[in-house]
Amino acid sequence: MSGHSKWSTIKRKKAVIDAKRGKLFTKLIKEITIAARQGGGDPGANPRLRLAIDNAKSANMPMDNIERAIKKATGELEGVQYTELTYEGYGPSGVAILVESVTDNKNRTVAEVRHLFSKYGGSMGESGSVLWMFDRKGVITFPAQGKTEDDIMEIVLDAGAEDIQLDDGYFEVTTEVETFEDVRKALAEAGIEIENASLQWIAKNTVDISGEAQEKVLKLIDMLEDNDDVQNVYSNANFLDDEE
Repeated sequence: MSGHSKWSTIKRKKAVIDAKRGKLFTKLIKEITIAARQGGGDPGANPRLRLAIDNAKSANMPMDNIERAIKKATGELEGVQYTELTYEGYGPSGVAILVESVTDNKNRTVAEVRHLFSKYGGSMGESGSVLWMFDRKGVITFPAQGKTEDDIMEIVLDAGAEDIQLDDGYFEVTTEVETFEDVRKALAEAGIEIENASLQWIAKNTVDISGEAQEKVLKLIDMLEDNDDVQNVYSNANFLDDEE
């Protein structure tokens, strides 16, 4: 199992836990709110909102919750004003870490994120200190459901997919930002039930870590992701299995 695949597996398991705790809905509602506030409440004219709604539906979020979040964002209902912030830093063993947050209190969030970095063996960096190590990519995940890599290749190659990985019964398709929507549409039109589709930060090069160092990095990522203001955490760590 590659480190990238192992991390994908870890993320899926964490998503299941988040869903059980209700934390996933909170993150999805924040994304819907930000998307609607920035691009308007019509998903037909707002690709980011349309994507956020699709992901919310995939997570079985009630339509009432989705519509309420949109109305709060567009001012039809009273709601919280959120701001998007990205923090950069280093974790144990010098791995690069990016933290995407959506918050209604910048001072609180930066203080909490800085504290978590410090407490769990890392340090906050300046803006731009690690972002250059990552590329913005589209990432689409879905269960294999009997499909082979050749089956998926036929669907997504012409649409502009960059990479396909199959691990633990799930496909992960990576795209350039420009072809993300085309690939997502191609999969949907082929009847593929997409579990999640989003723009993510993917490391250009990875750092191999295992054993105690791996546990420390995963602990820091866990604690960052547990913060209510944090939406996503990315690192350039390549998590190796013990036997590797």
